[in-house]
Amino acid sequence: MSLKAEDVLRKIRDNDIKYIRLWFTDILGQLKGMSITLREIGNVLDQGQGFDGSSIEGFVRIEESDLMAWPDLDTFTIFPWDLGGERVAMMFCDIRNPDGTPHDGDPRYCLKRTLKVAADKGLTYYTGPELEYFYFKKNGHPETIDAGGYFDYSTVDDGVKLRKKTVSFLEGMGVPVECSHHEVANSQHEIDLVYQDALRMADSVQVYRLIVKEVAAHAGFYATFMPKPIFGQNGSGMHTHQSLFKGDKNIFFAPENDYNLSNDAKHYVAGILKHVKEFTLVTNQWVNSYKRLVPGYEAPCYISWGRRNRSSLVRIPMYRVGKEKATRIELRSPDPACNPYLAFSVMLAAGLKGIENKYPLAEPVEQNIFHMTPEETRERGIDVLPNSLENAVREAEKSTLLRETLGEHIFSSLIANKEEEWDRYRIHVSRYELDKYLPML
Repeated sequence: MSLKAEDVLRKIRDNDIKYIRLWFTDILGQLKGMSITLREIGNVLDQGQGFDGSSIEGFVRIEESDLMAWPDLDTFTIFPWDLGGERVAMMFCDIRNPDGTPHDGDPRYCLKRTLKVAADKGLTYYTGPELEYFYFKKNGHPETIDAGGYFDYSTVDDGVKLRKKTVSFLEGMGVPVECSHHEVANSQHEIDLVYQDALRMADSVQVYRLIVKEVAAHAGFYATFMPKPIFGQNGSGMHTHQSLFKGDKNIFFAPENDYNLSNDAKHYVAGILKHVKEFTLVTNQWVNSYKRLVPGYEAPCYISWGRRNRSSLVRIPMYRVGKEKATRIELRSPDPACNPYLAFSVMLAAGLKGIENKYPLAEPVEQNIFHMTPEETRERGIDVLPNSLENAVREAEKSTLLRETLGEHIFSSLIANKEEEWDRYRIHVSRYELDKYLPML
């Protein structure tokens, strides 16, 4: 049941809340916001909170800077700890123009718009991202704090303590956690959130990333969602499980088909595979993202699908009898530094396009693609993801799907931002170049 303004005001009074944080997200997925006092909350719930949008990446130009942040009352959450001795709550906001219409530069609105396309077909989109991250010592360098490996557990490791405390805080903020564990690389961890509808999940991802960093900083460490912080080690991914429901029915499940996948599910996967090169700029938006998408470190770079094959881009988790609702597809290329609102939007749009146009699905690849020769991958018709931010921009620029899904405002702003980022990276003289070329040239 949706909350009303009087419900929020009652929660504020009953819990002695002193400040309320209003949060929203720029096009790069960076959390933005402002704090308002108890005195102002009534007006904000009724009229929104005005702010200057000209300094927010991808929002508006300086000559049209006035925007309004309208709290989504259903996201009202109380922080499970006191901040400066005061109790604080938060709400996510939708960004509107002064006339009350949705603002085209708001990533949350972009996801809502894409979800409506699915809803108009009677469908609900569920996601379950697995966000990996690293803990480092706070010295400006990626110095690990543990020597653990995959699923290692120790009650004395600082990383495990930080992870357990983070899970506790997330649960306290109403973000349900499914499980948590140590990942493959030293100091690398993962917390998996309970499968839920995509809008709530995107909000939860933003809370997740903030709490991971806050808990680490409070203990004197640094947490990062940088896709590839350490050369020669596994990077951090955001494998994203996805399914579509019509009412209580998972439309991806079909007991009579191979893999127990329905025809709609196969078309959905085909849509992901066909359009993934175009939307990789959104799911992997940083120069550093492409240091992760290389052979040999479990991250996918080949466009294929399979069941047990973890070198494939799309994996179909094994079906368990009696768990029809758990039938899903897993896209393994996104990284945890993406904008979750835009990432979920483009994945859904690609999948829906596959269903709408009944894209045929190629045969699965169950062999380890990393061990194939270039000739073998060509013979199998296995394409590759963009291998740099520059190439991802070039693929995105040509994409009708991306332009339609993001809208002209976000599409153009994102392309411009990423072209600038690539250009800054391109002209930078790195330590690698100095170490290799200075002694010999």
